Amino acid sequence: MNDTAKALLEGGPNDLPERIVTITPSQEELKIELRNGYEHFRRTPRHQDTPEGRLPVYEWWERTEMPG
Repeated sequence: MNDTAKALLEGGPNDLPERIVTITPSQEELKIELRNGYEHFRRTPRHQDTPEGRLPVYEWWERTEMPG
């Protein structure tokens, strides 16, 4: 059984390298590394049609900086 899926990222920085990312289906939060920090996204109850099919929407909610 395939335990990976895709999700659509909404919000956050305009320069995210990808808006459609691979996830595990049970993932409620995502952490994407970008510019010496992490962009955090949370799953929403919404789905959106994309060129890769109907995907769950994860919405940006905060950024954290890497130590150092």
